[in-house]
Amino acid sequence: MARIRLTLYVCGPTARSTRAIGNLREVCQNVLGDDVEVSVIDVLDHPDRAETDRVLATPTLVKTSPPPVRRIVGDLSDQQELLGALGIDPRLHQSPTVKTNEQENGL
Repeated sequence: MARIRLTLYVCGPTARSTRAIGNLREVCQNVLGDDVEVSVIDVLDHPDRAETDRVLATPTLVKTSPPPVRRIVGDLSDQQELLGALGIDPRLHQSPTVKTNEQENGL
């Protein structure tokens, strides 16, 4: 199974950004487990990264792997909608643990 690569773009420490980070953390821990790699990018610090990924609003979650690339805008509060939009079948991801680069990125 291909490793899922997600990048969450946020804009500073806003309530909406904090909710999106928390909601993404919950999905990773409860559904995706070891199959996911997460990066959190603050567009205030890295506007070039946001431009490269064509991020026009925040928070935006970008799934780059496995293809196709998908973008979700919002606070990621509806897990089923989020997984469906990302094209992820939760039945294929059963591990209860997650190894991400959360510490590096403030997740």
